[in-house]
Amino acid sequence: MLRQITDGAKSFDRSPDLRVAEFVSLDGGVTTWAPPVRPRRLKLSWEAMQRGDVAHLDRLARRVEGPGPIAVLDPLARNLLAADQAAGLGPAGGKWSYNSAEIILYGGALGPSLPTTVSVEALPANGLAEMVWRHPMFHGIPVAPNQTYTWWTPGLVASGAAMLSARVAWYDAAKKWLGTNAANTSGVPLVTVAPATAAYVLPHVVFTAKGVWDLGASVLAPGDIAASLLAGERPLGDGCPAMSVTRYSEQATPGDGAFRNIGMELVEVTG
Repeated sequence: MLRQITDGAKSFDRSPDLRVAEFVSLDGGVTTWAPPVRPRRLKLSWEAMQRGDVAHLDRLARRVEGPGPIAVLDPLARNLLAADQAAGLGPAGGKWSYNSAEIILYGGALGPSLPTTVSVEALPANGLAEMVWRHPMFHGIPVAPNQTYTWWTPGLVASGAAMLSARVAWYDAAKKWLGTNAANTSGVPLVTVAPATAAYVLPHVVFTAKGVWDLGASVLAPGDIAASLLAGERPLGDGCPAMSVTRYSEQATPGDGAFRNIGMELVEVTG
């Protein structure tokens, strides 16, 4: 049920809410403290928005379909994975799923900023052990239908992991599987188009042998950025946060009541 808002926003503010506290000692020394969880906030406003877009945002703000959370896709995002997930850092909780009898992730459990290592301990009867990149709140990573996406795991490729080609599985809003796409050549990015009814994607890799490899960087990007990835670019994970509308305003545009001036504020939901 994602809708692309084509009207350019009058204002867009996604400044991180760092909430860093400073403590100054008597001798002038400064100590800072930052909370381990830092939800992002998003503030948007539009002038003279068309009625169809207004109706969509109004429905989200009034929670017509339920309490949420809702998905927000930034069209300028270069990597829809979370920052630590894209960098291959930290514990596995909510970021990756796999059969624990086949795959073990090491390193991340010892600290949120430590590199994660993939150890394929055993293979099932078909000889293929699967590891999936998850979204912590949704069935998969939300996607826009008929849009192009690029998926690749350059970290595992650089580590020499024994894998089949990059793959993505598509699902509709009812979480029904729609199909799977794979790259034609192993070790290169997959560039593919989301089906017309797609709502989620689950990017994954399939290991074909036992071994231990550094997880490293991974990228799920809107558009075709295969050339940039092959040239060495590794986009930081922007994420696709689950958000909740905290403020909403709708006012008639002066001089023409057919349009609306809209203001919306959202906060990232972390639990």
